[in-house]
Amino acid sequence: MRHYPRNSPEAAARLLALCMVADGHVCKSEVEALRRLGIEAELGLPPDGLGPVLQTLCEDLLSEQTSGSLSACIDDSLLEALLRDVDDPALQRKVIDAMAATAAADGHLSDGEQQVLQAMQRDWRVDWRAVLAQEPLMARA
Repeated sequence: MRHYPRNSPEAAARLLALCMVADGHVCKSEVEALRRLGIEAELGLPPDGLGPVLQTLCEDLLSEQTSGSLSACIDDSLLEALLRDVDDPALQRKVIDAMAATAAADGHLSDGEQQVLQAMQRDWRVDWRAVLAQEPLMARA
């Protein structure tokens, strides 16, 4: 897995990308939800900066894949390592809001998305179910 500096826009975007691929595919509705939130600007990414992070994540996961699907490569140790790369509370909140938006975008919360959200809850001590029930902070601004 490639390294990004702690609390960098890319480290935060990689967590969003992970949530997006956790169910085995990226839906157009997820991408549109992130665009509505203006997530790239919120995280400090350049315009269209999420795509390269998503592609890099998929390449890294595929290079580590031994069998099964791309989402089968996502385990608790990987989740914990990637979550440690974002420890700034304000940045965590942006990631949480964006994850909630992507998870809800297609109207279905997959097992893979739940796995990512549960790891976030455990490591960042945030109740993801409460976050899903709220309007994202970025949309309130």
